[in-house]
Amino acid sequence: MAGFSESALDKRLNELNGSAQSIQTVSLWLIHHRKHYSTIVKAWQSKVIEAPDSSRKLVFVYLANDVIQTSRKKGTEFGTEFQKVLVPVYKHLSIYKGDEKLFKSLNKVVNVWEQRHVYSSAFIQELRNALDASDSDASLEPVTKKPRESREKRHSETEVIERPDGTKEIHLTLSPRIPPSDPPETDELLKALQDLENAASCDAAVRERISKLPPEISEVKSVEDLTDPVMMQKFITQVNEAMLLLSEYNKRLSEEMDERRNVSRMLKDYLLSQEELLDQAQQRLEEYQGKLQKIYQVRKELENHLNNLPDLTRLPTSKNPLPSAGDLFKR
Repeated sequence: MAGFSESALDKRLNELNGSAQSIQTVSLWLIHHRKHYSTIVKAWQSKVIEAPDSSRKLVFVYLANDVIQTSRKKGTEFGTEFQKVLVPVYKHLSIYKGDEKLFKSLNKVVNVWEQRHVYSSAFIQELRNALDASDSDASLEPVTKKPRESREKRHSETEVIERPDGTKEIHLTLSPRIPPSDPPETDELLKALQDLENAASCDAAVRERISKLPPEISEVKSVEDLTDPVMMQKFITQVNEAMLLLSEYNKRLSEEMDERRNVSRMLKDYLLSQEELLDQAQQRLEEYQGKLQKIYQVRKELENHLNNLPDLTRLPTSKNPLPSAGDLFKR
């Protein structure tokens, strides 16, 4: 799944349309990048305000509904963050009081949240009051984007999704069940791997300096053989330089070990999340292959039915034309 960036987020939201497939696809992408929930919700709010018409705004509400419900068992961050902006967004939407379809749909979404206990009764009432807001209260300016949130540990689980129209469906989320630590973004993992290229064990220059250190500085017997003060001072200088070089290099090696352990965990978590995504993608593929086979079967039955219909061009021509409707009702 593509890495997260504000430009990628903007592109996803701009490409969103009203089809269930589009809403679910964008929703899954957002949930996969849920550690950026604050940036995502602020961008969503701006898109609602900037949308040119009520139908487009409703699509974004459906997206929020899908994200909120699907992410509930992965963590509460999306539900909590959307709760901060839903009332002002609903007040903004209240300016379309003459759009019965929009208001009916918005109320359906609120009813679903109430029935599934997504939000408290008090907050549900706030949303309903927001839809009844006066025109003077309905204005809302686009929000500015804030820095991304830090990573948090969360749990994951798929669920049956109830859409705003009341229908239910199995939601095969392409968002991995979270391992002990949140799986890294692809670009984050690549950077960590690239940083290892500059690790201490890859520093050939330092290794060469260490290999060229005089062997006698590591021999205790060499000290016993020293009698000349000048030679002794020179030996002490060599030992101190070697100690400094080796101490710094050992420190770098220790840091490299920590980095490699961290990268190892990142790789493990990343592979685990990708395996989960692969399993879920396979489930979705099998689901749609089954639907495709059903369509093929319906098409085949339809073709057979058409082939069994009589060929009107081969019917014998009657000398007597069929009676007209007037002839049939003559008394």
